[in-house]
Amino acid sequence: MAADDERRDEGRPRRSARPGTGGALLWTALSVPLPGAAHLRMGRRVAGGLILGIYLLGLGALVLWAYRLGAHGSDAMTRLAGMVVQDVWLLGAMGVVFAFAVVWMSVIVHAWVITRPEGGGRGLRLAGVVTVLVLCLAVAAPSGWALHAGYTAYETLGSVFDAPEREDLPPHDAADPWYGAERVNVLLIGADSGDNRYGVRTDTMMVASLDTHTGDTVLIGLPRNLENVRFPEDTELAERYPEPYGFDLLLNDIYQTVAEEPEELALSPNAPDPSADTLKKVVGHNLDMDVEYYAMVDMMGFRDLIDAVGGVEVHITEPIPYGVHGGVLEPGVQRLNGHDALWYGRSRIGTDDYGRMGRQGCLIKYVAEQVEPTTVLTSYRRLAGATKRTLSTDIPQSKVPAFIELADQVTDEGSMSALQLSPPQVNTGNPDWEEIQELIVQAIEEAPGEGEEVPDDPSPSEGSSEEAAEDDEALTEEESQDWTEEERTEWQEYTGLDEPEPADPGRQVGAEASDLNTLCP
Repeated sequence: MAADDERRDEGRPRRSARPGTGGALLWTALSVPLPGAAHLRMGRRVAGGLILGIYLLGLGALVLWAYRLGAHGSDAMTRLAGMVVQDVWLLGAMGVVFAFAVVWMSVIVHAWVITRPEGGGRGLRLAGVVTVLVLCLAVAAPSGWALHAGYTAYETLGSVFDAPEREDLPPHDAADPWYGAERVNVLLIGADSGDNRYGVRTDTMMVASLDTHTGDTVLIGLPRNLENVRFPEDTELAERYPEPYGFDLLLNDIYQTVAEEPEELALSPNAPDPSADTLKKVVGHNLDMDVEYYAMVDMMGFRDLIDAVGGVEVHITEPIPYGVHGGVLEPGVQRLNGHDALWYGRSRIGTDDYGRMGRQGCLIKYVAEQVEPTTVLTSYRRLAGATKRTLSTDIPQSKVPAFIELADQVTDEGSMSALQLSPPQVNTGNPDWEEIQELIVQAIEEAPGEGEEVPDDPSPSEGSSEEAAEDDEALTEEESQDWTEEERTEWQEYTGLDEPEPADPGRQVGAEASDLNTLCP
């Protein structure tokens, strides 16, 4: 009988003697950087080897993944940003982090259980409990931070990109998200509302037309004061406001007009925002474009978005007064916070709507150039809060990764140009919509692609404001009378002034689409 017991003992794994109190605490602490080490110390080779092996394998995979991200640069970060905006990846990553944290903390607790000296007093038990709590906290804190980040992104995406898929399009295909279309058009809306005014004014409206293959983008600026807007046939809007002069308000009044009677006037009353959806479709109807999506941001919320990404750097050529307290944005390269960037795009002191439109186009260009996917990932909390408060869109969540990739193309490879539908090329009081449609077609066809040089444009909009000022000083009254009809610029013809071009930076003159590198120094 004794011999049989000895043989059974020889077949069992030998367990090492438990270390002293200090050793037990150290081996337990070692379970944070090397989980499983305490189990190996206590002779539990299978459990310790399995725990340590899984940990090292996961750590190696994480290092390799990080190395590959760094090797591929911005492309990898773009793909990562595209992944974290998809529910399946977010929930999967959150599940892995939660499970890993629970197992890791269990290993730490068990490491103390198997290494602590037997029969210890109250002091030993207290030291063990405190040590285990601190070590578990070292694992739980970063895991909780990661879970909170994932939940914040998940909640933000669910609340902002909650629009259903378009019923008039096939089901979403990640391999061909644009259904073979050469361009995708998005209406960008800046809404202005406040306690001191009635309703919502969409004072900023532009259509971003993006080439889905090259990223080349044309920004079509729509003045807020465009009149004689036409409505699609067989709609309540068309019946109530028949052409040509039935709608005697401005383009920026359409949103609020529909908002007051959405059930009667909205083209899609069941849309998440019937007014924005109707504005998108009305703009597309007048421009003869398929405007697939819209994105609307409250102007005060725009300030928060700029602050969330750390500001934006702009080049100011002329002092820009703003606000009611006499503020001025001084010339030079300035890094603007959200408040100043908002006024850079809104100020009309000493200028007009059309100069402001030019600066708004510049602001989009600057943000597109300067905000990287890494900035979005590292500023997710502030961005998420600002986005939930201020951004509404009908872009479905399934399309967000494709838009991220397209935005990266715009920044890295594509060109950006602008067409302002403003005087003198467009009469805002009585617009010729057919002519406007031709201007847009021409602007898109002639937009410079990657690697192409912007052709010399005789339009005076390409001259800098400093050059214009020098010309103004050099132009004497006698010389101004020498202009012949053939020599007079389009700006002179439009204004009747002697100055050959407007001094307002960003003010586009001429029908051709202007390269934003020219309009925006």
